[in-house]
Amino acid sequence: MNTEGDIIRIRVENGIEKIILNKPKKKNAITKKMYIDMANILNDLSKDESVHMVVLTGTGDFFTSGNDFSDLFNMDKDSTSSLMEQLTSFKNFIDAIITFPKLLVALVNGPGIGVGTTMLGLFDMVYASDKAYFYTPFSKLGLVAEGCSTYTFPKIMGPNKASNMLYFSYKMDVKEAKECGLVSEIYKDVEEVWTYLRRLNQLSIESIMATKRLVQKWNKETLLKVNKIEVEELINRCGSADLAERLSHFILNKSKL
Repeated sequence: MNTEGDIIRIRVENGIEKIILNKPKKKNAITKKMYIDMANILNDLSKDESVHMVVLTGTGDFFTSGNDFSDLFNMDKDSTSSLMEQLTSFKNFIDAIITFPKLLVALVNGPGIGVGTTMLGLFDMVYASDKAYFYTPFSKLGLVAEGCSTYTFPKIMGPNKASNMLYFSYKMDVKEAKECGLVSEIYKDVEEVWTYLRRLNQLSIESIMATKRLVQKWNKETLLKVNKIEVEELINRCGSADLAERLSHFILNKSKL
């Protein structure tokens, strides 16, 4: 059990492991190291026969404000290289989600920005606080959509709503997110969610794992390919002056999210 650092791991009970984004002063913005740590944790837990469910959540008011760009951007050669390293670690994390063979649950305790929204389409269940909202400001930042959202969003919410999210940086409230299928349930009291998730020990784990294998079977290779191509497109953007200017402005105004 690790209860310190930017990523916290806690074994709850009944085969449930909790991963907590623990950087509340920076709205749980995700660094390269955090991506690496989370990918390693998921890959390790995929082989741990005592774990049947992983729950990802955050500390404080935010689920996550997305990528932590604050120490990357002077947009000189080194910062461009740093961004590419960030994107590589990001890709490995998304790959780990796609290939994770156990149940994967997002417990969205507050707003999810960028990857905090896009990765939700890859989770088996998403429970969101009534204070959450979802925001994908790619076009404002000069970036492109990631987290396989170019594939999952149209399938989940339909092409029109997905276009609003992916192209026009639409901010979606939690009620609308549930209506369009991005969120499974909205909660006010998080303990109600944990009470429901603890029902896992009353169910057949063998049955659940077999069904998860079937669910993954049809889309896994496609999702891995989508992730690869999305990240390649992001890397193509690394040298863009438009990207540098927009990200610098975003960093200065991130407190307004």
